[in-house]
Amino acid sequence: MPGPQYSPSPRELDDLELLLSGALAPQTTFDDPGLGPVTLTLPPELRDAPEIELVDPEGLPLAQLWSPVAEEGASATLSRPRTLTALSTPAYGPFRRLQLTPVQVREQYAGALTVPVAGPLTDGDLSLIAEKAAGRDVVLLALNGTGTPQDLSPVGLVRATLAAAELLEPTAHVVTVPLPSHGDPATDHALGQHVVANYATGDVLGVPGDGEWPDEIAAIVDQDQPAEDQRGFVVFFTGLSGSGKSTLARALHDLILEDGRRTVTSLDGDVVRRNLSAGLTFSRADRETNIRRIGWVAAEIGRHRGIAICSPIAPFDETRKQVRQMVEDAGAEFVLVHVTTPLEECERRDRKGLYARARAGEIPEFTGISSPYEEPEDATVRIDTTGRTIEDALGDLMPHLPFHKDLT
Repeated sequence: MPGPQYSPSPRELDDLELLLSGALAPQTTFDDPGLGPVTLTLPPELRDAPEIELVDPEGLPLAQLWSPVAEEGASATLSRPRTLTALSTPAYGPFRRLQLTPVQVREQYAGALTVPVAGPLTDGDLSLIAEKAAGRDVVLLALNGTGTPQDLSPVGLVRATLAAAELLEPTAHVVTVPLPSHGDPATDHALGQHVVANYATGDVLGVPGDGEWPDEIAAIVDQDQPAEDQRGFVVFFTGLSGSGKSTLARALHDLILEDGRRTVTSLDGDVVRRNLSAGLTFSRADRETNIRRIGWVAAEIGRHRGIAICSPIAPFDETRKQVRQMVEDAGAEFVLVHVTTPLEECERRDRKGLYARARAGEIPEFTGISSPYEEPEDATVRIDTTGRTIEDALGDLMPHLPFHKDLT
């Protein structure tokens, strides 16, 4: 029987592909002391499991992570690091056909000039590559892992690199390498050099990025990176029940609809509960699941350059941060609005009598009464709606929206 399953984060999935392809050789598994940043963070309930099946977000088994049991006297311990064994190779994803292993690159392009590419190549870069290649083939290694591409999305980087290959005089081949960023420039640089060296079959050329983008590449950058007022973004209201979150969210939703230039979707807490999250309780675990569902939908809207307006209570800081990460990973902007209306005012406004029922013990785990509300420290803006009109309170938010100058 296979062990429990775990779906790694996007960064961990990129690292997994590098490990299995041999791009990180001689290291072959996570948490090897020789590769500090290539780690796998398992949930507490899986940390002592002798076998774990690593799966992609759709549940396809990719690899098995297992640890032989080493006997130490009367006790048994799991050896570290664990052994990693491939189970299957991902078959889908944009430009998957260009993702070769180091062995394949060395076999197919022996003696080629290798050029690592993390951003759109300039006319100066192309001239330098042609000069140094001196008639040899060129391999452009598009480093398109999570967080690595500069000025472009991972897909945009590959498209721009393919356009650059068409402009080079010697024969140029594009190979994609899912090298992710681990958040530390020096560490990422060293790891990148290690990976590139495993792919290189001859000389390696680093390009400085001097000059201008050729028209063909500039057009791809413009398409991939829309102007600020055309990017997707998520406005996420959080606060106590009765604080005015939904009122502000509805007013903003109407304002954007009236403007008419952007598509907008409202993900109101109560509406989501009746549809997307029907069947969930108000336990902490289910409330967090509800917020993550809202975050996932909002991130997908933002990915496609739409606007999502969310207005759940979202009392827990960790879950809000997870939503922020989902949105930012999708390439959209995240605007966190903390509606800070005090508890006393929220209770005064309570038309449904929820606070009274909560104080009477009829509603368990009610935020602000019997369950905590963790105030965000990373809010973009804080709005207290006490004694204010909707228009006045909304005015605090407008300067933080990408196209606020055009809204009336």
